[in-house]
This record gives sequence, structure tokens and C-alpha cells, in this order.
Amino acid sequence: MKGNVITMKLMHNYYVYIVQCRDGLYYTGVTNNLEKRLVEHNEGINPNSFTYQRRPVVLKYYEHFQNIQNAIAWEKQLKGWSRKKKEALFSNDFEKIKQLAKSKITLRQAQGDKL
Repeated sequence: MKGNVITMKLMHNYYVYIVQCRDGLYYTGVTNNLEKRLVEHNEGINPNSFTYQRRPVVLKYYEHFQNIQNAIAWEKQLKGWSRKKKEALFSNDFEKIKQLAKSKITLRQAQGDKL
């Protein structure tokens, strides 16, 4: 029974999202209330936040998760993606995402050869 309580706490609605700021930069985050979070970004709740001086923001992508750990893992992965790879995601161009991932591996291998 105790295991079920833990599982129930982890199973909710979470969203990983990417917004485009006024200056063209992208911000990636995770939230349990996407609509509220977008309002917060655009109202400028926190003057120290990345998006505060870059308002307004526009939602470019979101993905729904029921498990916060999976959502956080996806957010971290997306934060490591290049701008081109994120833009391919926005247009559902999965072939381009694969190509960009391969080119990154090739670059890493080439850099490794130089060391």
C-alpha cells in the first residue's frame, strides 16, 4: 500500500515547454500548470527571471507528462539541444533532429581525435 501512495504522488499533470522571448531567445521550463505559467512569464512576476526583460513570450512547444521525474529528464535534455534542433522539434521534423544529433556526435568524435 505504501508503494501505491508514492506512485500516486508522482502521477500528475506536468508540462515541459519552450517559449520564444521577444529577443528571439528560447526558454525551456517545466510546470504543473501551463496556462498559469505562461501568464506568469508574460506578467513578469519575478524581475530576476530569464524572461522578465524579454517579454512577451510565445509558446512554441509543450509536452504533457504524468510523472515529474520524466518531465524533468526531458526538460534537461531539451536544454542541451541546439537552437536548430529545437526548431526542428517545433515543426515535428524528426528526421532533421536525427541528422543534427548525428552531426553533433561526429563533431565530438572529431574533437576527441584532436586531443
